[in-house]
Amino acid sequence: MSIFSYIREFLRPSWIRRFFYVRTPPLTSPANFRDFPTLTDKKCIHCLTCKMICPSPAAIDVIQFDGEWRPQIFQGHCVRCGYCVEACPEEVLTSGDLLEKRHSQGLAFAHEYKIIIDKVKCMGCGNCSTACPSNREIDENIGAGGTATSSNLVIRVEHGKNTVLHNELCKGCKVCMDTCPNGAIHVVRLVSAVQEAVK
Repeated sequence: MSIFSYIREFLRPSWIRRFFYVRTPPLTSPANFRDFPTLTDKKCIHCLTCKMICPSPAAIDVIQFDGEWRPQIFQGHCVRCGYCVEACPEEVLTSGDLLEKRHSQGLAFAHEYKIIIDKVKCMGCGNCSTACPSNREIDENIGAGGTATSSNLVIRVEHGKNTVLHNELCKGCKVCMDTCPNGAIHVVRLVSAVQEAVK
């Protein structure tokens, strides 16, 4: 085929109209598309479940605005997995049809946190016990060295070492990990998917 045949084909009025006036349908996101989580009108209870189930460090934080707690998504870190939406017990977050699926299928997450202390590395400074938000809620007067009279705390210093007293009270915020100067503490998140009765 000669070059003139190509030129004649491309210069056909119907082809020129299709080329210059092509229209594509508007882009619409399907219902199952997981975008960055957004807030619903539900009230956050500061349980930190969203923060602790998130697999991407620094993607979400729970911050207090005008006396009310509110999750904040950092899009530069968020991988749009939707775990925070599915795990939040109060349905404070939403993305795509995740909440609808959660209701129709009865999906939920069961989770717990386990605090592991390396007794060799621990020097009993009490930074973790003092910084623990759960400890502060239970005993506002916890000592600077991590000592306390209450035995209802998550963690406290006993016999010169930090000791986990009530693991079930741990919210998994990992503040104890962040404040330990020796890296003696590790908070393990144990998550399992469960199916509840469909409401």
